[in-house]
Amino acid sequence: MLARIRERQHKSAVRNPDETVAVHAYIAAHARSPAPRDSWEPLARFRERALSLASTVDSAASRADVPARVAAYLREHALPMRAVCWSELATLGWAANGIHMDTRGARGDDLVGVTGAFCAIAETGTLVTLSGLETPATVSLLPETHIAVLDSARIVRTMEDAWALIRAERGELPRAVNFISGPSRTADIEQTVTLGAHGPYRVHIVLVP
Repeated sequence: MLARIRERQHKSAVRNPDETVAVHAYIAAHARSPAPRDSWEPLARFRERALSLASTVDSAASRADVPARVAAYLREHALPMRAVCWSELATLGWAANGIHMDTRGARGDDLVGVTGAFCAIAETGTLVTLSGLETPATVSLLPETHIAVLDSARIVRTMEDAWALIRAERGELPRAVNFISGPSRTADIEQTVTLGAHGPYRVHIVLVP
């Protein structure tokens, strides 16, 4: 679709470097829009907003403690001790905590997916994930239960801050940026809110220092 738009604009199919420079110059030349005043601490605000969206939130003492916290959550909710995860989490001690973990994209029969997060937005309690070969979106979208491991230092205040962080650290945007604000929900049928309509029934966040 984008290629057809470029064709109608009489542009080449491949973007040239000058276009990229022009786009970055345009963004840099325009100041951010005014933001609401805030006096809240980002971590506390994120936890509060995430809980209000029907996510659940836990804390791990360290990254090495994450498998134990995930195992406790799975047992508490009578969920299978089997999951898929992103490659960045593959070396954690899953087996030692009774979890069989596969490192791959999720399939339709996977019930639990464990991911990291690029960052999170305190103002709205939202997780931000970026698509890529090592971070397949299916792991957060297909399973009924999505567990996200979030570095507390990666909580930014606003969505504008999240976009600025992506541009600063990645330069080029990935194919997809996903904003996850609690379990999937819809009120299309008789205005009754139903969880899990288009994605996970549960979103559980494990905060690490």
